[in-house]
Amino acid sequence: MKTSSLLTAVSIAALIAIPTAVRAQQKTLYVAGYGGSFEKTIRDEVIPTFEKENNVKVEYVAGNSTDTLAKLQAQKSNQQIDVAIVDDGPMYQAIQFGFCGKLDGLPTSDLYDTARFKDDRAVAIGIVATGLMYNTKVFAEKGWAPPTSWNDLKDTKYAKQLVIPPINNTYGLEALVMLSKMNGGGESNVDSGFKIFKDEINPNVLAYEPSPGKMTELFQSGQAVIAVWGTGRVQSFANTGFPVDFVYPKEGAATLLTTACPINKPNASPLASSFVKMLLDPKIQLVMLKDYGYGPVLKSLKVPPELGKMAPIGERAAKLYNPDWTAINDKREEWTKRWNREVER
Repeated sequence: MKTSSLLTAVSIAALIAIPTAVRAQQKTLYVAGYGGSFEKTIRDEVIPTFEKENNVKVEYVAGNSTDTLAKLQAQKSNQQIDVAIVDDGPMYQAIQFGFCGKLDGLPTSDLYDTARFKDDRAVAIGIVATGLMYNTKVFAEKGWAPPTSWNDLKDTKYAKQLVIPPINNTYGLEALVMLSKMNGGGESNVDSGFKIFKDEINPNVLAYEPSPGKMTELFQSGQAVIAVWGTGRVQSFANTGFPVDFVYPKEGAATLLTTACPINKPNASPLASSFVKMLLDPKIQLVMLKDYGYGPVLKSLKVPPELGKMAPIGERAAKLYNPDWTAINDKREEWTKRWNREVER
């Protein structure tokens, strides 16, 4: 009986231990970030290597920046996300709300100042310029000169052929700020921008479209020929062979930083910081430049000339307009309500 009891005890212990071991091997890291071509690049170039090196399963949760911020707010008492990849505007809010943990071991001496956030609660992984995209083939066929200015969005020849992301998307928001800035306003006063959108740009708008996939579909179907978008999205679209190019408006393109942070929560996985830092690896930075048109954030990175045609690098990066996100975030909810009431009705 003693031997039988011992065997039974050993068997039970073994049964208990096996699931524990399995669970240990099935660690899961939840990464929330952009969808579309960015998601494909992360899935193809980052996740497989990270999973292999860290014996972890990475689950990618796709959504735009405001979606991800909304998830963090909804889950604040029980965060499910481990890493958030969002635009710089929402990232400032995420840090303000206490959602981001501290990043240790960043290559601080090699990072451009613009890539760093207070107390290293986040880091930029790429520099994007917000400007204009146009269909080069259609423009050539129609004998149209390429756009050069934010004011070109008002040109009546683009009637119902213009696509702009809505104001809850950084591209649309920065278009509003730039048009306001050109007309006596700016982050502290966007009245002129709202008026221009309502009276002069709206008649040209086919759709206020936040989805990258639907944006490209509208161009592929021939319905849209000009848009407000970022170098990253345009470079990725151009890489498919579709005839589009990016324009840095003469009044200035706006800076959009793609940023990442580990989420602050009890028993946070150290792998969250490791995943963020992997996005700063020189090889990944070059992949992001090639596949996605991101200007690198590492000072030491040597950029092959053929990869720097569209991205904000060097002089182009130096000329970007850096929005005041503190002022914007203070008014963003108010602007969104006004946008829905006056512009995108």
